[in-house]
Amino acid sequence: MLQGPVARCEDVPEAFDDVAERYDLMVGLSPGYHRQLRSSAHALARAVPSPPAHVLDLGCGSGASTAALVQALTVHHGPEPTTVVLGVDGSEGMLASARKKRWPATVSFAQGRAEALGEHPELEAARAAGGLDGVLAAYLVRNVPDRDAALGAIHDELRPGGALVVHEYSVRGRIIPTLLWTLVCWGVIIPLGWLTSRNTSLYRYLWRSVLHMDSTAELEQRLRRAGFERVTTHPVPGWQRGTVHTVVGHKPHAATPTDAATDATSGSMP
Repeated sequence: MLQGPVARCEDVPEAFDDVAERYDLMVGLSPGYHRQLRSSAHALARAVPSPPAHVLDLGCGSGASTAALVQALTVHHGPEPTTVVLGVDGSEGMLASARKKRWPATVSFAQGRAEALGEHPELEAARAAGGLDGVLAAYLVRNVPDRDAALGAIHDELRPGGALVVHEYSVRGRIIPTLLWTLVCWGVIIPLGWLTSRNTSLYRYLWRSVLHMDSTAELEQRLRRAGFERVTTHPVPGWQRGTVHTVVGHKPHAATPTDAATDATSGSMP
């Protein structure tokens, strides 16, 4: 069990283990939390092809984002659960909470790190089909020790044309969202953390991690450096507009033989 304050990204999975049993209660008290997740899940569902498809919920936690993803896929692709959804998280405690819930047979969970997706045997079926069709990463990027490595691992596992949707806090460079975030943390989130778990270390880390997170422009650039294209940022609905964002990126489609020939011809011109 984590004894001290959460000071490093490496400590986050263990910190979530400590609060896993009460985490759903905590986020349920946050107005708009689930609606905002559904907004980003719908963005991913619109981007992936009709089933069968393989989708990853990376940083799935206790399954709130997984539930949003299943609901969005049902809306966009029909009620038959033919899209395979894998939830991956670093916290075994949060995964235990997720597994207790009822899921379609096509949903499963596994423990692991975002930077090490290549080590996941659970992704072999997706690899055999050409790669993942889509990845949802909700509240993940700011909590991994190496953001570039995590995004690179996601890019490697996506099929050409596959989509990544990042659902994340970002207030850097914006005075009002920064002040609002600090007010909400110290006036609401941290006190609620004490009431629900008698432990505020994770929620104080949450406050700091958002302040230190990339700006949306920096996050977009990080995705582009990892190889993503058509990167766009969209605000979430509700009171956290300007604080929480949906960032969408796509892995480039593989070049066709015609494209390659055109590029070669263009490169030989004086």
